[in-house]
Amino acid sequence: MVDRLGRREFVALLGAATACSTTAGAQTADPRVADLVRAGRIRVGLFLPLYVKDPATGDLRGNLDGVILIKVAQALATRLGVQLELAGYPTPPEAMNAVKAGTCDFGFFGIDPTRAAEADFSPPLVRQEYSYLVPAGSSIRSIADSDRPGVRVAAVRNHASTVTLSRILKQAELVYAETPVPTFDLVRTGNADVMASVRSLLLDFSDKLPGSRVLDDHYGELLLAVALRKGQPGLLTYVSEFVAEAKASGLLKDAIERSGMRGVEVAP
Repeated sequence: MVDRLGRREFVALLGAATACSTTAGAQTADPRVADLVRAGRIRVGLFLPLYVKDPATGDLRGNLDGVILIKVAQALATRLGVQLELAGYPTPPEAMNAVKAGTCDFGFFGIDPTRAAEADFSPPLVRQEYSYLVPAGSSIRSIADSDRPGVRVAAVRNHASTVTLSRILKQAELVYAETPVPTFDLVRTGNADVMASVRSLLLDFSDKLPGSRVLDDHYGELLLAVALRKGQPGLLTYVSEFVAEAKASGLLKDAIERSGMRGVEVAP
């Protein structure tokens, strides 16, 4: 189900989407998106922690930078004159498999060479830095401080931040969990010395761990983009044009500002 927006916010978003689009008739006539228009929907796959599920209704809504991404997806659906359907998956590989299989039309993933064989990517939407969360009393003051024998770095298995870190670390040990919350619990319970992830998520977890802090420096960056099944060059071009227009029109910047997210910026 679509993330529910307040009336005023939706009107503003709809206006921004309209500003960066042509007429509805032109969209219908565009052969690059004809299949989506005929289907009357776009299906977007999300993985944790980009969404949360309403326990009463089962509806999905955005979480963390997922709030921003869902608003962009809604703007694309509005531009096409179709419905937005969200599907939630526990991990990035499961969401990627849905895109590859055509179960979902789009997903949002970090651009990484290891994924080039799995999906095609639009230009990046948002940028975030990879950094560390350290608990109270930690002697680690920088990324370099952590790369020594005996240091345990908690990381989400298969996340783009983990793939990047695995290429850098020489002496510290990576300890894994499948999703962000149990990864954070490794630090909270003393079973890891630091947590590696994107800055926005680390800042959110830091609020839940008194005395903890997020390091100022970083070891890489996440460039989140729209991913779609390979072999659709026309649709890829269309989505890439939409991303460029969303940036130029201010739609993406407005979505970031409205979300209140820390550590997220429009990708260059």
